Amino acid sequence: MLTVIGEALVDEVVLPGKDPVPHVGGSPMNVAVGLARLGHPVQFLGRFGRDAYGDMVAGHLRINDVMVPLPPDSQPTSVARAVLDSDGAARYEFALSWSLPDLRPDDGAVNFMVAATTLLHTGSIASMMDPGAEQVLDAVIDAHPRATISYDPNCRPSIITNVDHARAQAEKFVALSDVVKASDEDLEWLYPGVDPKESARKWLALGGAEGPAVVVVTQGSAGPWAVCAAGEISCAAPLVDVADTVGAGDSFMAALLSALVDRELDGAQRRTDLRAMNTSMLADVIGYAARAAAITVSRAGANPPTRAELQK
Repeated sequence: MLTVIGEALVDEVVLPGKDPVPHVGGSPMNVAVGLARLGHPVQFLGRFGRDAYGDMVAGHLRINDVMVPLPPDSQPTSVARAVLDSDGAARYEFALSWSLPDLRPDDGAVNFMVAATTLLHTGSIASMMDPGAEQVLDAVIDAHPRATISYDPNCRPSIITNVDHARAQAEKFVALSDVVKASDEDLEWLYPGVDPKESARKWLALGGAEGPAVVVVTQGSAGPWAVCAAGEISCAAPLVDVADTVGAGDSFMAALLSALVDRELDGAQRRTDLRAMNTSMLADVIGYAARAAAITVSRAGANPPTRAELQK
């Protein structure tokens, strides 16, 4: 069982004189859907409301075979709205709520689901917005002795505006993670003036023996780069006609994790094997993830590929 903890929300695009066009989103939720489409049993622990948008979120997860053990709550479903003027310029508005039920061991039903997982992924707003961020950190700490931990900061500077807070939060999660993925834009915002690859190298050292086995930096059309104990590796991004880049990083993350699970490298008992990964295997893994991202950017929206599509 794989577990993703994080936000689900609805993105609204509002054009002048038209009704809002809603799209289900949220980086962690997209990763959960990506993992399910790649054939993995996965559950999503996040919040959404008992409202029409919450029904959209629940329906999207259900049709993609993602398990949802937490029921909707009484708060409105989170919304990120982009209001476009007549020139196409966007003004962003957010109505976000991020909290979770207690995920610690004394919460029997939820803890049973978390305890059964071999890999726990989180990131984005969920790791930086209180009060939920502290609940997620507690869940990661509790799962760490049993599960592989993965993390993607997926920074949202328009929502989490305090870079010092974002950096401190990211480093807490990185130090507890086995697999970390960040975009070059994430790292440039978190560490202004520092080469993203150098920041990734420093992240690899966070947490010592309990810290990351691999850190991957996505670089858009320049292709991904990664560092592990065995060395550094990069691969080219596949050439495709780009429809849009929505959800590309989340598809990359899902396929990266899928490739590691396929190699039976998930679970805390396999940390030694994960840390012994050579650069040839790492190149295969990030190449697989890059192909997933390429399929996603070739079509509109956050629409990650299935395993069958990736195997073509």
